[in-house]
Amino acid sequence: MALRMGLGILMLVVLHASWMCDARQLMGSETLRIGSGLKNNQVCTLCETYATQAIGYLSQNKTQEEVIDLLHTSCSRLRSFEDECVTLVDYYAPLFFLEISTIQPEVFCEKVNLCEAMAISSQSVDGDSNSCNLCHQAVSEIISKLEDPDTQVRSHVIPCGLSGFDNISSL
Repeated sequence: MALRMGLGILMLVVLHASWMCDARQLMGSETLRIGSGLKNNQVCTLCETYATQAIGYLSQNKTQEEVIDLLHTSCSRLRSFEDECVTLVDYYAPLFFLEISTIQPEVFCEKVNLCEAMAISSQSVDGDSNSCNLCHQAVSEIISKLEDPDTQVRSHVIPCGLSGFDNISSL
């Protein structure tokens, strides 16, 4: 039980620290070096996995009761401010847990800069012009990437695959 309480407090501290810190600043510091084998999408996936687990753990009634009991115990040590402390805990702890329950792991990891935002956002396609522009932009980007001399698959794809794109502007 003490281990669960300690883990809960640790998760609260980590969650608080992640709100206060920008992951891009950490990546530039010398204190944190991520191995070259760990790619951005893996970091993003790990962030989303752990955020989901932490949110699930903190959303459990038993965990919330343990955290509030621990905070009440801490308040009892403040002697002259015990009543004010208990009032603050009783008021803000439910608000904190309510806020935790609204966090979406994908959004959270993006806000702490561990996941990158999608380059092409999902757009509502009300008219054909939007879908055509998006399609033309995507095809143009693919063609430019394939025509890049540094692209390794250029010799395989261009001779057999781009002949159908000659009439793309007439669409």
